[in-house]
Amino acid sequence: MLAIARFTVPLADAAQFEAQLSKALEAFSACKGYESGEFGQNLDDQTLWSLVTHWENVGSYRRALSNNDVKMNAIPILAQAIDEPGAYGSVL
Repeated sequence: MLAIARFTVPLADAAQFEAQLSKALEAFSACKGYESGEFGQNLDDQTLWSLVTHWENVGSYRRALSNNDVKMNAIPILAQAIDEPGAYGSVL
């Protein structure tokens, strides 16, 4: 399962936002079912960012959202995401 969140962040806030994304990934990485994750800044529009995480299954991802460390370090970031569907199943 793949979870993608996209964000619009003013350039002046980029360094602070990157640090917050690092904390969010660290919190997710301690959760059961987490496989990998990464974040990045769009190459054409530097105000756009993405956070991508890979999970064993959708249940693992949803349970991770209840983890206290995730609630403190990832949920506040995810609340700033562009409002669009972000959960994808693997086709391969």
